[in-house]
Amino acid sequence: MTRIVAGTVGGRTIAVPPQGTRPTSDRVREAIFSRLEHLDVLDGARVLDLYAGSGALGLEAASRGAAEVVLVDVARKAADVARRNVAALGLRGSVSVVGDAAERYARSAPGPFDLVFLDPPYDLSDDALGGVLADLAAPGVLAAGAVVVVERSARSPEPSWPAGLAAFARKDYGETAVHYAEPAAEPGAEPGA
Repeated sequence: MTRIVAGTVGGRTIAVPPQGTRPTSDRVREAIFSRLEHLDVLDGARVLDLYAGSGALGLEAASRGAAEVVLVDVARKAADVARRNVAALGLRGSVSVVGDAAERYARSAPGPFDLVFLDPPYDLSDDALGGVLADLAAPGVLAAGAVVVVERSARSPEPSWPAGLAAFARKDYGETAVHYAEPAAEPGAEPGA
Protein backbone atom coordinates (compact mmCIF):
# COMPACT_ATOMS: atom_id res chain seq x y z
CA MET A 1 0.00 0.00 0.00
CA THR A 2 1.33 3.43 -0.95
CA ARG A 3 0.10 6.54 0.77
CA ILE A 4 0.68 10.27 0.65
CA VAL A 5 2.78 10.99 3.74
CA ALA A 6 1.82 14.59 4.59
CA GLY A 7 0.15 17.77 3.42
CA THR A 8 -3.38 18.53 2.27
CA VAL A 9 -4.06 14.92 1.19
CA GLY A 10 -1.68 13.30 3.69
CA GLY A 11 -2.67 9.82 4.82
CA ARG A 12 -4.65 9.05 1.64
CA THR A 13 -3.70 5.88 -0.23
CA ILE A 14 -2.92 5.80 -3.92
CA ALA A 15 -3.00 3.01 -6.46
CA VAL A 16 0.19 1.64 -8.01
CA PRO A 17 0.55 -0.04 -11.41
CA PRO A 18 0.29 -3.84 -11.10
CA GLN A 19 3.76 -4.34 -12.61
CA GLY A 20 6.68 -2.55 -14.22
CA THR A 21 7.23 0.12 -11.55
CA ARG A 22 9.15 0.33 -8.29
CA PRO A 23 7.26 2.74 -6.02
CA THR A 24 9.38 4.87 -3.69
CA SER A 25 8.79 3.67 -0.13
CA ASP A 26 7.00 5.95 2.33
CA ARG A 27 10.19 6.09 4.41
CA VAL A 28 12.34 7.28 1.50
CA ARG A 29 9.69 9.76 0.34
CA GLU A 30 9.44 11.20 3.85
CA ALA A 31 13.22 11.64 3.97
CA ILE A 32 13.31 13.27 0.52
CA PHE A 33 10.54 15.70 1.39
CA SER A 34 12.03 16.52 4.76
CA ARG A 35 15.17 17.67 2.93
CA LEU A 36 13.17 19.54 0.28
CA GLU A 37 11.17 21.38 2.94
CA HIS A 38 14.44 22.31 4.67
CA LEU A 39 15.67 23.67 1.30
CA ASP A 40 12.40 25.63 0.96
CA VAL A 41 11.72 24.55 -2.63
CA LEU A 42 8.18 23.15 -2.32
CA ASP A 43 5.84 26.06 -1.62
CA GLY A 44 4.44 27.34 -4.92
CA ALA A 45 6.89 25.23 -6.95
CA ARG A 46 6.56 24.02 -10.54
CA VAL A 47 7.44 20.32 -10.34
CA LEU A 48 8.35 17.78 -13.02
CA ASP A 49 8.18 14.07 -12.11
CA LEU A 50 9.86 11.99 -14.83
CA TYR A 51 9.38 8.20 -14.86
CA ALA A 52 6.42 8.97 -12.57
CA GLY A 53 4.83 5.52 -12.28
CA SER A 54 1.93 5.98 -9.85
CA GLY A 55 2.89 9.64 -9.44
CA ALA A 56 3.70 9.26 -5.74
CA LEU A 57 6.59 11.76 -5.72
CA GLY A 58 4.75 14.43 -7.69
CA LEU A 59 1.52 13.89 -5.78
CA GLU A 60 3.41 14.22 -2.49
CA ALA A 61 4.82 17.53 -3.79
CA ALA A 62 1.32 18.75 -4.69
CA SER A 63 0.04 17.76 -1.27
CA ARG A 64 2.85 19.73 0.35
CA GLY A 65 2.29 23.01 -1.48
CA ALA A 66 3.60 22.75 -5.05
CA ALA A 67 1.54 24.95 -7.37
CA GLU A 68 1.89 22.86 -10.53
CA VAL A 69 3.02 19.28 -11.07
CA VAL A 70 3.59 17.40 -14.34
CA LEU A 71 3.76 13.59 -14.10
CA VAL A 72 5.43 11.91 -17.10
CA ASP A 73 5.46 8.17 -17.81
CA VAL A 74 5.66 6.30 -21.11
CA ALA A 75 3.85 3.17 -19.86
CA ARG A 76 0.16 3.54 -20.62
CA LYS A 77 -0.90 1.54 -17.57
CA ALA A 78 1.26 3.69 -15.29
CA ALA A 79 -0.06 6.93 -16.82
CA ASP A 80 -3.65 5.67 -16.43
CA VAL A 81 -3.04 4.82 -12.75
CA ALA A 82 -1.47 8.26 -12.20
CA ARG A 83 -4.52 9.94 -13.80
CA ARG A 84 -6.85 7.96 -11.51
CA ASN A 85 -4.75 8.95 -8.49
CA VAL A 86 -4.90 12.63 -9.47
CA ALA A 87 -8.69 12.43 -9.78
CA ALA A 88 -9.16 10.42 -6.56
CA LEU A 89 -7.10 12.96 -4.59
CA GLY A 90 -8.94 15.92 -6.12
CA LEU A 91 -5.75 17.41 -7.56
CA ARG A 92 -6.86 17.86 -11.20
CA GLY A 93 -6.35 21.63 -11.13
CA SER A 94 -2.70 21.47 -10.12
CA VAL A 95 -1.47 18.09 -11.42
CA SER A 96 -1.37 16.91 -15.04
CA VAL A 97 -0.29 13.58 -16.50
CA VAL A 98 1.63 13.22 -19.76
CA GLY A 99 1.94 9.83 -21.45
CA ASP A 100 5.37 10.23 -23.04
CA ALA A 101 8.92 8.96 -22.72
CA ALA A 102 10.87 10.92 -20.12
CA GLU A 103 13.76 11.14 -22.56
CA ARG A 104 11.58 12.80 -25.22
CA TYR A 105 9.72 15.06 -22.79
CA ALA A 106 12.96 16.34 -21.21
CA ARG A 107 14.23 17.50 -24.63
CA SER A 108 11.43 20.06 -24.89
CA ALA A 109 10.31 20.45 -21.27
CA PRO A 110 8.36 23.72 -20.85
CA GLY A 111 10.35 25.13 -17.93
CA PRO A 112 11.35 26.66 -15.77
CA PHE A 113 10.84 23.98 -13.12
CA ASP A 114 11.74 24.50 -9.47
CA LEU A 115 11.94 20.80 -8.66
CA VAL A 116 12.52 17.73 -10.85
CA PHE A 117 12.25 14.10 -9.77
CA LEU A 118 13.83 11.29 -11.78
CA ASP A 119 13.04 7.81 -10.50
CA PRO A 120 13.88 5.70 -13.56
CA PRO A 121 13.93 1.92 -13.70
CA TYR A 122 17.13 0.70 -12.07
CA ASP A 123 18.13 -0.93 -15.37
CA LEU A 124 18.10 2.41 -17.25
CA SER A 125 21.63 2.86 -18.56
CA ASP A 126 23.89 5.51 -17.09
CA ASP A 127 24.24 7.04 -20.57
CA ALA A 128 20.46 7.32 -20.99
CA LEU A 129 20.12 8.95 -17.57
CA GLY A 130 23.00 11.29 -18.39
CA GLY A 131 21.21 12.33 -21.59
CA VAL A 132 18.03 13.23 -19.69
CA LEU A 133 20.05 15.19 -17.12
CA ALA A 134 21.83 17.06 -19.92
CA ASP A 135 18.46 18.01 -21.43
CA LEU A 136 17.28 19.26 -18.04
CA ALA A 137 20.45 21.36 -17.71
CA ALA A 138 19.64 23.22 -20.95
CA PRO A 139 18.90 26.95 -20.56
CA GLY A 140 15.34 27.71 -19.45
CA VAL A 141 14.40 24.26 -18.14
CA LEU A 142 15.41 24.78 -14.50
CA ALA A 143 14.67 27.85 -12.41
CA ALA A 144 17.42 29.51 -10.43
CA GLY A 145 17.63 27.63 -7.14
CA ALA A 146 15.99 24.50 -8.60
CA VAL A 147 16.64 21.07 -7.12
CA VAL A 148 16.97 17.85 -9.14
CA VAL A 149 16.38 14.60 -7.23
CA VAL A 150 17.55 11.31 -8.77
CA GLU A 151 16.65 7.96 -7.23
CA ARG A 152 18.83 5.00 -8.23
CA SER A 153 20.05 1.68 -6.90
CA ALA A 154 22.67 2.14 -4.19
CA ARG A 155 24.86 -0.15 -6.32
CA SER A 156 24.64 2.18 -9.34
CA PRO A 157 27.39 4.71 -9.94
CA GLU A 158 26.88 8.41 -9.24
CA PRO A 159 24.86 9.92 -12.11
CA SER A 160 26.97 11.56 -14.83
CA TRP A 161 26.13 15.16 -14.00
CA PRO A 162 26.34 17.35 -17.12
CA ALA A 163 27.79 20.83 -17.25
CA GLY A 164 25.07 23.02 -15.81
CA LEU A 165 24.21 20.70 -12.89
CA ALA A 166 26.20 20.30 -9.68
CA ALA A 167 25.61 17.48 -7.19
CA PHE A 168 25.34 18.60 -3.59
CA ALA A 169 24.20 15.53 -1.63
CA ARG A 170 23.65 11.79 -1.67
CA LYS A 171 21.80 9.71 0.91
CA ASP A 172 21.41 5.94 0.91
CA TYR A 173 18.38 4.08 2.28
CA GLY A 174 19.13 0.36 2.00
CA GLU A 175 19.02 -0.51 -1.71
CA THR A 176 17.98 3.05 -2.69
CA ALA A 177 20.34 5.97 -3.26
CA VAL A 178 18.94 9.49 -3.55
CA HIS A 179 21.12 12.07 -5.30
CA TYR A 180 20.51 15.82 -5.17
CA ALA A 181 21.79 18.42 -7.65
CA GLU A 182 21.23 22.07 -8.46
CA PRO A 183 21.99 24.35 -11.39
CA ALA A 184 25.71 25.00 -11.48
CA ALA A 185 26.85 28.56 -10.85
CA GLU A 186 27.85 30.47 -13.95
CA PRO A 187 31.64 30.79 -14.25
CA GLY A 188 32.70 33.96 -12.48
CA ALA A 189 29.39 34.31 -10.63
CA GLU A 190 29.41 35.31 -6.99
CA PRO A 191 28.68 32.39 -4.62
CA GLY A 192 24.98 32.29 -3.74
CA ALA A 193 24.07 34.54 -6.70
